[in-house]
Amino acid sequence: MRRPRVLALALSALVAGALCATLMSPASAQKTPAAAPAVAAAPAAFTHPGVLVSRPQLDFVKGRVQAGAQPWKAAYDQMAASRYASLSRVPKPRAVVECGSYSNPNYGCTDEREDAIAAYTTALAWYITGDSRYAKKSIELMDAWSAVIRDHTNSNAPLQTGWAGSSWPRAAEIIKYTYPGGWPGSGRFATMLRDVYLPEVTNGSHSNGNWELSMTEAAIGIAVFLEDRAAYDKAVAKFRGRVPAYIYLTSDGSLPRSAPGSGLDTRDEIVRYWQGQSVFAWNGLSQETCRDLTHAGYGFSAISHIAETSRIQGQDLYPEIADRLRHALGLHAKYQLGVEPVPGNLCGGALKDRLGPVTEVGLNALAGRMGHAMTNTQRLTEQQRPAGSNNLFVAWETLTHAGNPA
Repeated sequence: MRRPRVLALALSALVAGALCATLMSPASAQKTPAAAPAVAAAPAAFTHPGVLVSRPQLDFVKGRVQAGAQPWKAAYDQMAASRYASLSRVPKPRAVVECGSYSNPNYGCTDEREDAIAAYTTALAWYITGDSRYAKKSIELMDAWSAVIRDHTNSNAPLQTGWAGSSWPRAAEIIKYTYPGGWPGSGRFATMLRDVYLPEVTNGSHSNGNWELSMTEAAIGIAVFLEDRAAYDKAVAKFRGRVPAYIYLTSDGSLPRSAPGSGLDTRDEIVRYWQGQSVFAWNGLSQETCRDLTHAGYGFSAISHIAETSRIQGQDLYPEIADRLRHALGLHAKYQLGVEPVPGNLCGGALKDRLGPVTEVGLNALAGRMGHAMTNTQRLTEQQRPAGSNNLFVAWETLTHAGNPA
């Protein structure tokens, strides 16, 4: 009975590889980019905890905090003082979370995201302090939602599912694999992830880049918790198709690449998709740079998180996307810092908003472990420490990833 499933998985992997290697835009047909890397299989045995943070990383953080070393101690104190670490927090689950554009209407959207961040926060607090009250609070939050939620609806449902679905597996991995008190509800929680979250995110958005990247982050984290190799491979294929279409390199040619399934067929369509930017002359330019730095930062953060999880699972995606991500972080950090004025032909000479607390994971991987020079990103990161939460899907990354060699 296993043979058809094996053949189906093999065919799925071949199709995913072909999609990732294909440029969808005829306007880019004259380019001759390097062939996309072959789709690698999911790990034969998954590493746990293994979504964004590993046990060696957690042990490093625990040791630094207990030693009172900076910036980790200040980052922990910030986290512990936040509303997400409160032991009196009461979960607010809903059967149907309805989120319209910009969370209007907002029926459970904020509650779901923040309860998921709180579950992750208390899981971190449990590991670092050994105080079982934090583990029990994390379990309480996860059990409350897994007992109730059935669906996400309205226009922002895919993005909402991606945001909350990125935080839940981080918490679940830490609790299931490090808390000796046990978690009887872990099976029901797994069912929630498989039945409510994964179907919403696994096929991507085929629209905005930060949407699809956040959804892919959720998909790969869920795949690790469920030990679902097919879902993991599908998420990696999405990632490999989307990252080159989200961050531009001058080696791509006169136009950015198009993501598989995006339906961008002409130069005019690509320019509109890139927020009206028609000049492509900067390594690290993002599809959303001219929208605002905050949304671009969402995309960079999800890219970093996916690569970090893949590295923990023994399939390091950082080398494939290192040039794009380091240039993206550096370009946006440079202009946020005011190192240089924004050129007149870049977003009309003005950039809006700020990146937010999204640079630690990428900086640690690319500069700390891989040795890339990232002066502007380093400077901005240090100015923003300790990095807190964006209240969506990013939380406490100075604590978990600053100078973390593991």
